[in-house]
Parts: sequence; structure tokens; C-alpha cells
Amino acid sequence: MASNQTQSRDSQNAAQLHDLEMMQDPEFDYSTRSQWLRAAVLGANDGLVSTAALMVGVGAVKHGMKAMILTGFAGLVAGACSMAIGEYVSVHSQLDIEYAQMKRDSEKRAGGGADAVEDGGGDKESLPNPVQAAAASALAFSVGAMVPLLAASFIKEYRVRIGVVVAAVTVALVVFGWLGAVLGRAPVVRSSARVLVGGWLAMAVTFGLTKLIGTKGLTLN
Repeated sequence: MASNQTQSRDSQNAAQLHDLEMMQDPEFDYSTRSQWLRAAVLGANDGLVSTAALMVGVGAVKHGMKAMILTGFAGLVAGACSMAIGEYVSVHSQLDIEYAQMKRDSEKRAGGGADAVEDGGGDKESLPNPVQAAAASALAFSVGAMVPLLAASFIKEYRVRIGVVVAAVTVALVVFGWLGAVLGRAPVVRSSARVLVGGWLAMAVTFGLTKLIGTKGLTLN
């Protein structure tokens, strides 16, 4: 009798522990995060890297603060608009394809009746939202682009300004890489290193090529 009661208590405790673990760390299909996570993380990285590369590239031949700030601001606005439009079109195309497939599957199950076509939209909530993806992409791009803009806004000395921009972008790249890895349950070090090296390469190539063109006689007035 005592043994049975002990086993029963152990089973209850195990069940409660399992329920607690499920509440703290529930099974979650991280692929459902892919749409907004991709839009947000890639948007922020694109805004950070492209804006910083533009500013560093212009700074290679034009040392004034105003030129760098205007270049960065133009890159922010143009990039945010481009990202939003591109994300909207891309996700909307995916939505059309998935919705059409859902209707075809529903028609097959119900014999092709009119109700089948209507029922095909029953899972529309699970489909990607183009407006949300576009907004997330534009907002994330703008947040990323603000990092080099703010870093360069208060430093008049050219070399110090370039160094501060590169340092700020480096920190932000590591943070974005770490954030994307944590949210997506991916390897943190590998993801952060990949993002960091890619950003450095983009800035170095842009700076080098722009500097080369500037030394060949094409300069900004």
C-alpha cells in the first residue's frame, strides 16, 4: 500500500514537473517565426551595413560631416522604402501561392464544391501578412541605419568620425547577429561572426573602391 502511494506521488510529481517545464520552455515551432524574424533581422542588418558603407564610402573622398550625414539620411529613406516595397511584393506573392494551394487542396477533399473554395480560406490566419512584413522590414532598416548616423553626427574630426562609425557598426553587428541567433535558436558565435565579417567586408570594399575612384580624378565638389 505504502509503495503504491509512493509511486503515485512520484508519478504526480513527475507530471507536475513536466507541465512546469512545458510552461517555461514550451515546444515551439521556430519556423513560424521565420517571416517576421527574417524581415526584422535582415532589415536591421541591411540598414546598418548599407548606410554605414555609404557614409564611409563618401567619407573616403569627402571629409566634411555634412556630406556624410546627408548621404546616410538619403540611404536610410531610400533603403527603408525599398525594403518595405520589396518585402510586401515578395510576401504577397508567397501569400497568393499558398492561398491558391489551400483552395486546391480543399476542393480535392470536398469534391470541388462551392463550399470547398470558401473553406479553403479557413487557415488564412496562419498565412504570412504582407503589410506586417513590409512594416517590420522598413522599421528594422531604419533602426539599423540610425546607428552610423548617430555615431557620426557629433564628431567633426574626420578620422575620429570614421573610427567611431566603424566601432559603432561593429558593436551593432554583433548584437544583431546574436539577437537573430537567439530568437531563431541558431549557433550564436557562428551567426554573429558571419554578420560581423560581412559588414566589415561591405564597408571595406565600398571605402576602397570609392577612394580609388577619387584618386583617379573623380571627386565630389
